[in-house]
Amino acid sequence: MSRRELREQIFKLLFRIEFNSQEEMPEQEELFFEDFCVADEEDTAYISGKYRNIVEKLGTIDDMLNGKAENWDTARMGKVDLTILRLALYEMVFDDDIPTGVAINEAVELAKKFGQDASAGFINGILAKFS
Repeated sequence: MSRRELREQIFKLLFRIEFNSQEEMPEQEELFFEDFCVADEEDTAYISGKYRNIVEKLGTIDDMLNGKAENWDTARMGKVDLTILRLALYEMVFDDDIPTGVAINEAVELAKKFGQDASAGFINGILAKFS
């Protein structure tokens, strides 16, 4: 898979957090790889590893978002937008392999594909505060 395809799979898995309890997520992760994600072992390990790293830092990421997003907090954000922001902010702050510009660009592309009409601009605006 390309990096873009891997990122999209991570987004889809991370999105499940919004609809399942923390206790249900190991089963959801298993179901995701069985039913929805067509990946070889290397890609599966990458997706799963990055997903788990993001989940470990979720509290920190949400605090960062709440601190920079004026007149917004994570509880008010749309689930798609929030998931994209979490993924992008993780890449910008905690993943040294992803340049900031690439993380922002990829987040905007995910927003165009999965978000609402205003999602790309909203996400670009929030992430610009971190760059």
